[in-house]
Amino acid sequence: MINKVINIAKEAGEVIRNGFGENIKIEFKTGDNNLVTNIDKAAEKTILDFVKLEYPNHSIIAEESGTERKSSEYTWVIDPLDGTTNFAHGLPIFAVSIGIQKNNETIIGVVYDVMNDKVYAAEKGGGTYVNGYKSSVTKNNSLPESLVVTGFPYDIKKDLEETVRVFTQFLLKTRGVRRLGSAAIDLCYVSSGVFDAFWESGLNPWDVCAGMLLVKEAGGTISNFNGESINIFANQILATNGFIHNDMLKVFNR
Repeated sequence: MINKVINIAKEAGEVIRNGFGENIKIEFKTGDNNLVTNIDKAAEKTILDFVKLEYPNHSIIAEESGTERKSSEYTWVIDPLDGTTNFAHGLPIFAVSIGIQKNNETIIGVVYDVMNDKVYAAEKGGGTYVNGYKSSVTKNNSLPESLVVTGFPYDIKKDLEETVRVFTQFLLKTRGVRRLGSAAIDLCYVSSGVFDAFWESGLNPWDVCAGMLLVKEAGGTISNFNGESINIFANQILATNGFIHNDMLKVFNR
């Protein structure tokens, strides 16, 4: 099944690549910052058409078309274009993210970094691979030597003070903080040893389903900001290499 997931992710990626830099149509879902484009919808249709043809009994949770429950124990969790704002502004940092759950446990995660033509893929218990080569999290155990990444929620105005406080603390306590605009790619970069950690709140299941498995299978650790275990519906995510996880938690708990 994972090979089929990779293939359809790349097909959706081709739709996105062909639409990049063209005269796209932008709509607003909620607020001024939550965008959707005609390319998001076209990429999602590519994936949904495949799922409904190949696995008609599987349930679907998709960003643009919503949830479709079926009788199967399998659920596809789909973000056809993670990083829509980047895409709309011509910034080439975005991805296709597809996770598959069996009885509410993620068993397959695939993220296709479209413009870099990189496939990040994991099966439960099988490790994480980037274009076929096994990857792992960093072994760094020093927060001051860490490069970390974050994202800001669309409703940042609701908790601006706390968001800025935490961001400032990590600016002071790490080697650097980055903000790429795609949670799926952030998680890929943790799983492949680029970043030592990622944190964000206010994400959706399709943003993190595949990426969480990538990090876990690459040897990383995932929790909420209190250190508790989470599922794909959690409001907070902290994903690290494991070695700096407790030091990250101390910053939140202050």
